[in-house]
Amino acid sequence: LLLAVLQVAVYVHVRNVVTASAQLGARFAANADVDSSSGAARTVEVVAQATTEQTADGLACTSGEQVDSTGLTLVVVECTGSVPSLLAALGNLLPLDVTGRAVKEGS
Repeated sequence: LLLAVLQVAVYVHVRNVVTASAQLGARFAANADVDSSSGAARTVEVVAQATTEQTADGLACTSGEQVDSTGLTLVVVECTGSVPSLLAALGNLLPLDVTGRAVKEGS
C-alpha cells in the first residue's frame, strides 16, 4: 500500500512538472523573435533540469502554431511519454499526455 501511495505521488509530481514545463516552453516560443518550433526543445530542457535526464528522454514533445476560434495564433507544446515506476522491473507503466499553450506575440 505504501508503495502504491508513493507511486501516485511521483506520478502527480512528474505530471505537474511536465505540464508547467510545457506551459513555459509555449510562453518561450510565443515571443515575437523566437521560432514557434523551439518550444519543444525548451520544454525537454526544463524537464531535465527539474527531474532527471531519464525522465526528459522518455518524453516526445512537439510544438507549433494553431489558430483558435477567435482568430488568435497560439503556440502549442504537446508532450507524451510515461512516468517511470518505482520498481525498475516494471518499467514505465503510467502514461503522460500534457499540453501547454500561449498566445503568439504580434498576432
